[in-house]
Amino acid sequence: MSMTNLTFALVVGATVVTSTACRMDVDSQAFIEREEKRFPADALIDLSVSTFDGTVEIRSWDRPEVLVAVEKRGQDKEAVSKISVIADRTGNHINVDARHSGRTTVIGIGHFTSTSARLIITVPRKCNIVARTGDGSMTLDRVEGKLDLRSGDGSIKVIEGKGDLLIESGDGTLTLDDVAGHVEARTRDGSVRVSGTPSGLRVRTGDGSVTLRIRDGAQMSDDWMIDTGDGSVTAELPSGFNAMIEADPGSGGRVHSDFSLTNSTGPNTTAKKPGRGPVSGQLGTGGKKLTLRSGDGTIRITNY
Repeated sequence: MSMTNLTFALVVGATVVTSTACRMDVDSQAFIEREEKRFPADALIDLSVSTFDGTVEIRSWDRPEVLVAVEKRGQDKEAVSKISVIADRTGNHINVDARHSGRTTVIGIGHFTSTSARLIITVPRKCNIVARTGDGSMTLDRVEGKLDLRSGDGSIKVIEGKGDLLIESGDGTLTLDDVAGHVEARTRDGSVRVSGTPSGLRVRTGDGSVTLRIRDGAQMSDDWMIDTGDGSVTAELPSGFNAMIEADPGSGGRVHSDFSLTNSTGPNTTAKKPGRGPVSGQLGTGGKKLTLRSGDGTIRITNY
């Protein structure tokens, strides 16, 4: 069998039959059908992933190969049959697209089982990725490249992502751990947490707290902007970090800085006590501008 052929297995209860078809599980919750497809990846791959509804999980390994696993879930076999998955390759571009032609299955009054397609994709460490889900969470683990992840309604988590990162959710929390490079994270409603050594950083949430944990070795290549419409902002910065600080807590918030800012303006900028109103000043030797802004919330600048 070639590397690009689908491999399947059929499972009903405890009976297992292997064939060149698909794998199906029947449980008390739903009917599940699984498919796999493999692609060689000797060169840098551009991967496009989309599903109408369901989680997207992308992780890396040391093999020069892309493994695409699809889990189609519905109330019964008929519901799952309305899900179609395209997985193909043109040059160095791999496209995975899960589509649905049916409707939600209704069970009784006020109960329903959502039909969805969960995508689990394993890629080489270096890979360019564009991933979309209409409704579902996303995770990305240890991938380096141009990374564009967006969910219409769901949380997104990135672990050890590196490169150019654009992370966006219509409604969900964003967690970016140990990231590096140019990072932009946006959500209309949800908290945002970023840790690592970004060189560029822009964070925006319409309603939620923002927490930054910047590690030793981080250097700003351009101005950073951190903005929440309503929520607290905490910026944990390492010793020796250099920036021009502008902190605006909005109408009802306060600013608390554990650092002494030079050439500062605003209330209590040298007393290490919370002060109402905007605060600005130079941290270390200054340099690029770090803007921390909240429509109504406390801003804390602390030592990491």
